Amino acid sequence: MSRVIVSGSLAYDRIMDFAGLFAEHFMPEKLHSINLSFQVETLSIQFGGTAGNIAYNLALLGESPEIIATAGKDFGSYRSHLLLSGVDPKSIRILESDLTSSAFILTDKADNQIAAFHQGAGGNAYDSLVDTEGRAIAIIAPGCVPDMQALPEYYRKRGFKYLYDPAQQIPALTPEILRDGITGASVLFGSDYEFELIKQKTGWSEQELLERVHTVVVTYGAKGSDIITSAGTMHVDACPAQALVDPTGAGDAYRAGYIKGMMVGFPPESCAKLASVTAAYVVEVYGTQTHTFTTENIKDRYKKKYGETLQIESTK
Repeated sequence: MSRVIVSGSLAYDRIMDFAGLFAEHFMPEKLHSINLSFQVETLSIQFGGTAGNIAYNLALLGESPEIIATAGKDFGSYRSHLLLSGVDPKSIRILESDLTSSAFILTDKADNQIAAFHQGAGGNAYDSLVDTEGRAIAIIAPGCVPDMQALPEYYRKRGFKYLYDPAQQIPALTPEILRDGITGASVLFGSDYEFELIKQKTGWSEQELLERVHTVVVTYGAKGSDIITSAGTMHVDACPAQALVDPTGAGDAYRAGYIKGMMVGFPPESCAKLASVTAAYVVEVYGTQTHTFTTENIKDRYKKKYGETLQIESTK
């Protein structure tokens, strides 16, 4: 059985909702000295992080992902959640001297956000040998910078196929680390904004990127995605969601769907369509790992949106 290696972050998302507007509490003339406290209406603790989100969706799609990340001494409830979701957590490194990464997100009624992130144990490099034997593919998602630096060369030396997704860690990566991670990747992911950052930071044009990576995938949220190869650019429309509740985690679900397509042997355009269908489920619920779907659900939505029959079965 081939497995997918997923490196990235694991985090508890502590999400709070403020019933008012932040703008009503900031005085422009006092921005140099801010001292504010907001009374929140709700507080929820969700399981998140790029590696966790991608692995969760891969499990729903019938894959057996293996997570390469470091968590802390408080990881117990997250571990139980992964097991119940069909994700084997045994490859996750546990650091007993620190806490699992945490994101603290406060959202007002206009969907403005104030966030803070504590990296905790997740800032420590993964110190175990990554076994590629019997594995099919890997994705390097945003996470610990030392891991994002070390894994591309590790995979290249073994002739192992990997996808590269620097995303929110682009500012933390040096131009040299970013260029090295891209070089040799099968797929490079990024939103339209992130793609511009990548070109700016690497100093490479789109054509120069395509000389180093097989496929570039640029996402535009509800406007779909572009699949860029040496043969040209294909646009894939997004699959509409039945409700728009919370977009957080949709990008990670998209990547999981794309990987599933690659595992089945789909061409890039079909991978992007499956990715878009997978992402639609995430925005319909609150939280990045609270949605669920079956293979038949995915097939039905794919057929309705793209007018094609999806040939996909569980590969577990």
